[in-house]
Amino acid sequence: MAADSVEQVLSQHQEQCQSALAAFKRDLQKVRTGRASSGLVEGIVVEYYGSKTPLNSLAQITTPEARQIALQVYDTNAVQAIEKAIQSSGLGLNPSTDGNMIRLNIPALTEESRKDMIRVLHKMAEEIRIGIRNHRRDANDLVKNLEKDSTITKDDSKRTLEKIQKQTDAYIEQVQGMLEGKEAEVMEV
Repeated sequence: MAADSVEQVLSQHQEQCQSALAAFKRDLQKVRTGRASSGLVEGIVVEYYGSKTPLNSLAQITTPEARQIALQVYDTNAVQAIEKAIQSSGLGLNPSTDGNMIRLNIPALTEESRKDMIRVLHKMAEEIRIGIRNHRRDANDLVKNLEKDSTITKDDSKRTLEKIQKQTDAYIEQVQGMLEGKEAEVMEV
């Protein structure tokens, strides 16, 4: 019974940390760099026939060049709504339309905007680290409650807390690696 409880706590902690890491990865894809990425516009929501629709269900998103995103719109009536959504998204991109094709040219980032982007990235990474540490705290509390209820021994509790800490350290290290990779991408000229 005790081993099941400990394994449950460890697997729950791992799942929570993995979901936090996945959320960070999705957020990083939305951060603008000097290079075109379909992840930059996939999250844009378009007001289409009175309902909010994700952009990727209204158009095929491709990156034909390093600094260009092309949107092949499925429905001609949606082109203006998509343009409006892109302009109001805050990405600073100006769409140019040619029939059902919308092209977004990604301008090169200035040194100042790169540094601002790095600050935003660090803030995002710290929020994820805090989330992972909160998951660690919750898992530690569960283990301490199991020990308090005499479900597990003091030695098992100590070993489990060490495993939780190792998991936490590994996930924080992954966050750091992802952050450094994105920083290098932002600073690339």
